[in-house]
Amino acid sequence: MKDVETPLPGLYIHIPFCATRCTYCDFVSFTDTSLIPAYIRALPREIEAYREIFPSFDTIYLGGGTPSLLAMGQVEAILHGVCRTFVIPADAEITIEVNPADWGLTELSTLRATGVNRLSMGVQSLDDGELAFLGRRHTARQAMDSVDDARSAGFENISIDLIYGLPDQPIEAWERTLVQAVRLEPEHLSCYGLEIKPGTPLGLRCGRSGCNLHTEDEERAFFVKTSEFLQGAGYTHYEISNFARGMGRASRHNRKYWDHTPYLGLGPSAHSFMMASRWWNHGSLSDYLDDLEHGRRPVAGREELTTDQLAMEALFLGLRTTQGIDLDRYHSRYGIDLIKERGPFIEELAGQGLLEIQGGFIRPTLAGMAVSDSLALL
Repeated sequence: MKDVETPLPGLYIHIPFCATRCTYCDFVSFTDTSLIPAYIRALPREIEAYREIFPSFDTIYLGGGTPSLLAMGQVEAILHGVCRTFVIPADAEITIEVNPADWGLTELSTLRATGVNRLSMGVQSLDDGELAFLGRRHTARQAMDSVDDARSAGFENISIDLIYGLPDQPIEAWERTLVQAVRLEPEHLSCYGLEIKPGTPLGLRCGRSGCNLHTEDEERAFFVKTSEFLQGAGYTHYEISNFARGMGRASRHNRKYWDHTPYLGLGPSAHSFMMASRWWNHGSLSDYLDDLEHGRRPVAGREELTTDQLAMEALFLGLRTTQGIDLDRYHSRYGIDLIKERGPFIEELAGQGLLEIQGGFIRPTLAGMAVSDSLALL
């Protein structure tokens, strides 16, 4: 793989605690919040362990779990440790995930003063019945009030997460949520189709009694409705699940995951990537804490990716974005001329209305994004 100019990496910090588990969630998180202080004490050791490897970041993302379970002093301690250890540019994007039930105007104002400049709010729905089904702790009213509080606290970059395709959910109900969400005027929305994962409470419930799940055609209709509605409301559909009021409001941090920009993940189960190496931390909090207590990085595993593996990943991830694949950059980076090597298949997909070739890029159409996993076979 040829060398190309590398942008600054991103820093992800996992806050692995939740007050309760949502019915659909299979992320690594713990409901024993009494362990939070021990985690906050241990995290600086992992931060320090990467001082020489990752000297600077221009995005920081505190995700979870539920970061908004932390006290303001704990958030400030984490960010202070990061800024003391690494070089963080003044224009860095600093995001934290927030549950609408947790922080009010006072906390959000303090948070804004610490330098956090972007909120990702786990709204998920603006229908109280749907929120109860998903196991969320907040109401639709609390979600709307939380956005108002964030504006009053000075936040000018707010993202809202929403989930569609719940069992028995009419597409009209989803459209009502979209209408309400747009009225809140967020700079960014992430809209995900519900995935029912084995072992989750929802997965177990559906396994025992069955769920009236949507067909593939119905799922595609939800996806298309979401894109058409939000684009009509002035949002740019820049990645399968993500919409922004212009690319200046696209998530700078998440885009690093999609183009093989290096990133460091701290905390239990967090993943990191640099050059051709990917590694991940222990999912067990006790193993994580024990390694740090004994002066070891809490790494559970590592893999070295071949150029072919990186090229395949880049193809899969690039075709999830409306920017698509820059053919010259792809060739420079991975040594593969896609038009020369896969031209007939590309032309076939273009003829089916799934891809377009324009200006040195291969891009998915809306129909192509709806079946993006199939495009990865390219």
